[in-house]
Amino acid sequence: MIDEVAAARGPIRVLFIANRGEIASRIATTAHRLRIVPIVPLVGGTDGGVAGPARGDATGIWRPAADPVDLLDPADVVRAALAAGADTVHPGYGFLAESPALAEAVVAAGLVWVGPPPDAIRTLGDKARAREAARRVDVPVAAGDEPDDQSDASLAASADRIGLPLLVKPAAGGGGKGIRVVRRREELQPAFEAARREAARAFGDDRLIVERYIAPARHVEVQVLADAHGSVLHLGDRDCSLQRRHQKVLEEAPAPGLAPELRAVIRAAAVRVARAVGYESAGTCEFLVADDGSWVFLEMNARLQVEHPVTELVLGRDLVADQLRIAEGAGLAELGLDQGDVEAALETGGHAVEVRLNAEDPSAGFLPSAGPVVAVRWPDGVGAFGPAGHGGIRVDAGIAAGDLVGGAFDPLLAKIIAHGSDRAEALLRLAGALDETEVLGLVTNLAFLRRLVRLAVVREGRARTETLEGLAGEAVATTSIPEGAWQVAAEALAGAADGDLWCGGWRLNAAARLRLAADGPDGPEERSVELASAAVPAAAPEAPATTDPAPAPLAIRAGDVVHVSVGGRSVPFQVAQPPNLERTTSPRGSAGAESATDLVAPMPGTVLGVHVAVGGSVQAGDRVATLEAMKMEHVVAAQRAGRVAELFVKAGDRVERGRLVARLEVEA
Repeated sequence: MIDEVAAARGPIRVLFIANRGEIASRIATTAHRLRIVPIVPLVGGTDGGVAGPARGDATGIWRPAADPVDLLDPADVVRAALAAGADTVHPGYGFLAESPALAEAVVAAGLVWVGPPPDAIRTLGDKARAREAARRVDVPVAAGDEPDDQSDASLAASADRIGLPLLVKPAAGGGGKGIRVVRRREELQPAFEAARREAARAFGDDRLIVERYIAPARHVEVQVLADAHGSVLHLGDRDCSLQRRHQKVLEEAPAPGLAPELRAVIRAAAVRVARAVGYESAGTCEFLVADDGSWVFLEMNARLQVEHPVTELVLGRDLVADQLRIAEGAGLAELGLDQGDVEAALETGGHAVEVRLNAEDPSAGFLPSAGPVVAVRWPDGVGAFGPAGHGGIRVDAGIAAGDLVGGAFDPLLAKIIAHGSDRAEALLRLAGALDETEVLGLVTNLAFLRRLVRLAVVREGRARTETLEGLAGEAVATTSIPEGAWQVAAEALAGAADGDLWCGGWRLNAAARLRLAADGPDGPEERSVELASAAVPAAAPEAPATTDPAPAPLAIRAGDVVHVSVGGRSVPFQVAQPPNLERTTSPRGSAGAESATDLVAPMPGTVLGVHVAVGGSVQAGDRVATLEAMKMEHVVAAQRAGRVAELFVKAGDRVERGRLVARLEVEA
């Protein structure tokens, strides 16, 4: 039956990409190279965020769909694909990529689905069924429970049987969403509530499982590829241990430091699981490997992974091209794939490392950020998407200057990947590429990534799944805004004064000076800056240069704001405003200026709920409100005991970073 289905397929001519951002760009680029017409939809949204790669029509790589598409509605995706004249649908990752309902709707409409069969997606998307499938082929799983009774009492009883520490996980979906680590019994109930809420929003399914938490451990995964004729093979392994809140930050291939026999066993286990569920296309089996060499199966992602480029660079393959050929009916042998040849290529393919450039603020606990993309600079010689040809560097990007990043989607902006003959060379190249990268206009994790790839624990391959939690201070260290950044910003703002003496810093019988305000990593700052043109007397002799001067930081002016790169962090500067009654009494605070009495939104987002009422009492640590942005929840909590004097938000409100949420009265 499988062979009959494959034989009925034919060449793909028009590909509808049911996604957005960098993965839509990445898939479209391969389709274009294969002479397939890619259609990228405009994504419907309400927060003004980046709606989709609408620049494709200008580059000639893809054609935009005619109207916005709801990528969380299978019927709307199929409607749009048919309207665009597509014959095939590629889901990318995220959204409905692992939705059996979308796969079924695509096939029912007479279109080709790029991915595994709906039944395989359904089995793997249910962690309980996936664990059972693994057990059937002698692949070990972590101790856990998937109770039919989903009441809190039933889940708590399962937790008591398994023992602490444990994980509370959504039964559906993947990508680390909704997972909570529970180390104390009193954390169970809040974990159930939060995991259910996130699972329902992300996957439309709030069922939970509880599972033994294994730590310290490494997160190792195996890339598999399967055709519609029953052939399955692996394309090597990756290490994804560097994670934050169960979201991967750095990924590499192959996984460093695995014993050869352990590597072979895990790779073989991944092939068995894929074959057991009737898999087709590209997929990834994920495992936890303890320091004593024991290992367990976690889950299988029925889609292309974010980190697939590291495998591509090691093997010199295009996994999206492989997916498309398999969807056309080609077998692995037709793709030139043989397991022995793949393993030989892995031995000589060198090493690749990838990091995720996200819209988030490491100095504020990695909370999501938002704003305009004023300027972007990628490593020298690398475009928005390109092969690892120039110095072994590749960038898969989903942003360009002029875009607006909102809070409706995941924070991934781009992936920066380096390849080398060995791990040390790949990391060295990645560090250099990150130093050359700049994104101005909104806060990103770029400065954090620059530090991360230079840490000894990373260079030496000692990272475990909890490593980043213990390295917060070392990897997220902030630096004050240097004098050079203030000076560059002042000159740019004075130069934009268009003859206005006051805005240009002019003072009678004194050097020109501007008072600037900046929103830096340590919060808002103000400083009076003397303009360089007035700081040095015209007759002063020029001092001999003894060393090369430090290069001026990158600065871009957008209107009345100058965005300056401070070690990779975009810091906005503008002429400081004098205080006035409206600004003093407005229900806005300053991000980073939260006190015991004024609670402010630490990130832009949506208010999911307000947990107190005016006049009510709170204790230190009590929840006041819960915000959500980029699929992440954050609780705004009371810093001290007191009484709620005022509330400035309600459920459903959109808030900016720094918006006043509540005011408390506390005893002296």
